[in-house]
Amino acid sequence: MQSYTIGQAARLLGVSPDTARRWADAGRVATHRDETGRRLVDGKALAAFCVELARSDGTEDETPHTSVRNAFPGIVTAIKLGDVAAQVEIQAGPHRLVSLLTREAVEELGLEVGMEATARVKSTNVHIDRA
Repeated sequence: MQSYTIGQAARLLGVSPDTARRWADAGRVATHRDETGRRLVDGKALAAFCVELARSDGTEDETPHTSVRNAFPGIVTAIKLGDVAAQVEIQAGPHRLVSLLTREAVEELGLEVGMEATARVKSTNVHIDRA
């Protein structure tokens, strides 16, 4: 039977090796040691765990599946609602991000001033900063 190292299992699960290690330490996925002492995950156990993760209700604190790599976690500092559009400001450390989106999107997300939110930036444009 095929076995995987924690690092390989993490890559297949789409998580960091630390997350895979924590799941193994918590008993969520069974591991065993090889003759050199490396911790391995049995292929069948890993396959079953993959199916379990896919069926989970998404209530775990996980990184959302997204292709956007520029994530700015912060706090909502302002919301300006129009009839159709909205402007949302997020302060993410030293960065102030302003997003224009639909009013409907703001309402569906339940955004309010003071709540945590993550601004994700993906762009095909080139931006120029003045020195």
